[in-house]
Amino acid sequence: MQRLTTLFLSQLAHSNAILVRVQATQGSVPREPGAWMAVFEGSTVGTVGGGRLELDAIVHARALLRDASLARVQHYALGPSLGQCCGGQVSLSFTPVSKDDMVALAVQLRPSTVPVALFGSGHVGAALVQVLGLLPVDLTWIDSRDQDFPSDVPDNVRCEHSNPVQGAVAQLAAGSRVLVMSFSHAEDLDIVQACLLRQRAQGDLPFVGLIGSKTKWATFRHRLGAKGFSDAELAHVTCPIGVPGIDDKRPEVIAVAVAAQLLQVAGGASPS
Repeated sequence: MQRLTTLFLSQLAHSNAILVRVQATQGSVPREPGAWMAVFEGSTVGTVGGGRLELDAIVHARALLRDASLARVQHYALGPSLGQCCGGQVSLSFTPVSKDDMVALAVQLRPSTVPVALFGSGHVGAALVQVLGLLPVDLTWIDSRDQDFPSDVPDNVRCEHSNPVQGAVAQLAAGSRVLVMSFSHAEDLDIVQACLLRQRAQGDLPFVGLIGSKTKWATFRHRLGAKGFSDAELAHVTCPIGVPGIDDKRPEVIAVAVAAQLLQVAGGASPS
């Protein structure tokens, strides 16, 4: 998400554009209010929904680049006027922008993000970072081992070494969604215990997901129960993680399934 803004601003430094934004919607529409697209004379960045709506918006934006007197707001009935079967209505705003607007746009277009903490820099963790790098999350990637993070990570990822690894739990941002997939079951157990203790004290970790099988969780559940955690507290942990129905164990596939579950949680749905 941030990469789109960065790409837009890098092009805006050299060429004027029209910022097209979804201003209001009614009924079934392809994008939500606030979605944006930057239209340059020879390129575009972002999207307001694709299809005929977007094609017409690009045509109008480029005409506005050449004639500043044209309308700055356009209303589209997706069914009757554009032949799109969504059937709703969309109002788009068209704002001329230049390099003088870059600072304000950097703030205005900053995406709303969800804090995520990922413990473990193994194969699944590395694959998950690449997927989450494309999503509106602010990711803290944590491992106890030195030199295990790649040199090139997405812009929304911050790498952190912590030894003991569970020590990082106390410093997580409030509201963090936590994913536990370290290199050892012993570390996983320590991290989950630290998360449950923080949840007991502060109640600010809305999702704690643990990679592994039902058998692994049964073992962890027994050990954590012996440490005094109640059934209600243990029910806060999701294990296995990932949306159901995907049995492929390749790291990249697991990463997509876990990212999809995080989006469900961020949107207020209960984890499947």
